[in-house]
Amino acid sequence: MIVEQQYTAGNVYELNVERETSFGYFLKAGTEDILLHKREAEGEVNEGDDVTVFLYHDHQGRLAATMSMPFLTLDTFARVNVVEVKPRLGVFVNIGIQKDVLLSKDDLPAIKKRWPEEGDQLFCGLKLDKKYRLFADLVSEEEMASLAEPAANDSINQEVKGTVYRIIDQGAFVLTDDQLLGFIHNDEMKTAVRLGERVTGRVTFVREDGRVNLSLKPILKEAYNQDSEMLLHYLTERGGAIPFSDKSEPDKIKNEFHISKAAFKRAMGKLLKENKVYQEGGWTYLTVKPGPK
Repeated sequence: MIVEQQYTAGNVYELNVERETSFGYFLKAGTEDILLHKREAEGEVNEGDDVTVFLYHDHQGRLAATMSMPFLTLDTFARVNVVEVKPRLGVFVNIGIQKDVLLSKDDLPAIKKRWPEEGDQLFCGLKLDKKYRLFADLVSEEEMASLAEPAANDSINQEVKGTVYRIIDQGAFVLTDDQLLGFIHNDEMKTAVRLGERVTGRVTFVREDGRVNLSLKPILKEAYNQDSEMLLHYLTERGGAIPFSDKSEPDKIKNEFHISKAAFKRAMGKLLKENKVYQEGGWTYLTVKPGPK
């Protein structure tokens, strides 16, 4: 349990300028002085002025002040940009001040491939650890719900764009640009998404509470057209012959093409029917002489 202190990083305060030095201003904070460096000051600042500042820790771990107001505080949250990934620590996010704040690896997915990348966006608040150090913190489901609007019943098959804000074992949660809260089951992804990733999908189900289920896969007809084109391109790039056929093992198909064996057979069946390929001895070959359209 953190014992409350009078002045902590992560909050905004109005403090009095007690004295000025060549490098900054010392602000009166109870029995302590907090430095407002001149590069963190805005406008004219004089001794005796009351200034509104945000408190954070400088690179030496000292409590410091800035007149730049952050996007978020200990009591608020916002969408922030990932500016650096440190595999041993976590990711750093820009909260609107010069010093970036760490989102600890303890709050990120266990699988590093699902960590956010530089340029991704996360929904974060701020928190203090037991030593009063300031960290970014992923927002709760309740906080995300406060941003959301209920989906209309006619939203089925509507295309939506959004940002992944939480990863769980079964899938990923998304806030769409239309402020809908959605869930993507792992089975509805072609490849695993990462935290903070921008995705485009379609609504497959509208729940009673207004949330939606999403799929990142196209509807079946579109999917098998896309899969057929992918296989055709794959064959062309490999000289017109590949060691795969309808008899290939499902795991080998999944690992190579990132589609299920059923989807592979549908796509290959389309190419066979169109006489664009033929199969022999467990291999698939491009047809030298294309058949009639």
